[in-house]
Amino acid sequence: MENMDKTCPDLIQVLGSITPISADFQQRINDQLLHESFPANKLLLRPGETARRIYFIKKGMVRAYSIDQNGREITSWLMGPGELIISVHSFFSQRPGQEYIHVLQPAELQSLTWNQLNAYYADYPEGNLIGRLLTQRYYIISEERSILFRTTSPLERYHILLDQHPKIEQQTTQSNIASYLGITRETLSRLKSSLVRKPLTSNH
Repeated sequence: MENMDKTCPDLIQVLGSITPISADFQQRINDQLLHESFPANKLLLRPGETARRIYFIKKGMVRAYSIDQNGREITSWLMGPGELIISVHSFFSQRPGQEYIHVLQPAELQSLTWNQLNAYYADYPEGNLIGRLLTQRYYIISEERSILFRTTSPLERYHILLDQHPKIEQQTTQSNIASYLGITRETLSRLKSSLVRKPLTSNH
């Protein structure tokens, strides 16, 4: 799903854009969907905890990160309005994970539990289809990111990030951006300085 602005639709509208969903299914989601507001820097998940909910972002910015053996933060996801965020392994295995899920900006989130989601798969054909298509979508995104990190330069990765999240510089810290790009803050600073001197013509 592409990023959306402040008028980002509800999760039900997004699911309905994938395939038509019955009135009964819509009502059940409405009855169970949890709407919450979170302040900046709220941790939705910590290592050792089990991810019980899948979150849909209506407003704000959220990241997932882990800590490597040297104590450095490794940002694996940066997600904005219109996107889903979970700790993938923990949520689908229902076992304790190793990731943090961190609210970067004041956020409005909608969420469902693992049990609710699996009941939808069992009870509604369209629920099963939507679940499969969304899983495929985010698996593809994950693989594309993995390939990009092996085949592109930090500068190219930075341009792709700006294409995906044009306001990212205002939405999070330079440390988080550098962590997501797989470079140091110093490298990111030099990269940005080179852009000021000689902007890159990008096809992204």
